[in-house]
Amino acid sequence: MEKYVINIGRQLGSGGKQIAEQLAKRLGIKCYDKRLLDMAAKESGFAKELFEQNDENKSLMDTFMHMRFIFGNMGETIYDNVLSEESLFQFQSDAIRKCAEKESCIFLGRCADYILRDHPRAVSIFIAADEEERVRNVCEREGVDEETAKKMIKKKESTRSSYYNYYTNKTWGAAASYDLCINISKLGYDKSFELILAFVKKYLNLED
Repeated sequence: MEKYVINIGRQLGSGGKQIAEQLAKRLGIKCYDKRLLDMAAKESGFAKELFEQNDENKSLMDTFMHMRFIFGNMGETIYDNVLSEESLFQFQSDAIRKCAEKESCIFLGRCADYILRDHPRAVSIFIAADEEERVRNVCEREGVDEETAKKMIKKKESTRSSYYNYYTNKTWGAAASYDLCINISKLGYDKSFELILAFVKKYLNLED
């Protein structure tokens, strides 16, 4: 059967990562999240830390134009490289395309829905949740109080939306930007997962 991809965007604390991982397990395919950073670093020869600092963040390079990086290739020779956020985005985009060409898989964030917009079998989903639930989840996961959790959510979602909007010319979290948007607080996690799974199977014409 022709390869397919599932692209998932998510609010912080919504359970989007867990749903992506559960979908991957249920469908028997891989889920790519931060592993993409390892792949982009390996392909480009630049340090993984550089991609981690720029991960879904459209602000890393705003304060400086030139940096000196160790190009870990061919005897670890030091080169002068002029890097931009666009260059890092391109390296990561190449990694996403290679994965999609190789196998059916799930991508979590990182503008994969835009990067793979011409893929013949792709579905894009955005997962949201009520603020109260997201705050509670972040508190439990990070071991912080409610006020800190709210600040973390606001900061992370600001960077995610700026990153997504800049590279895709679409609006992060807006229904028009995706094939399916769902607030999992309305049905609960389990029922929401089953709804998403059913939608994906129907949309991609997957056999049970």
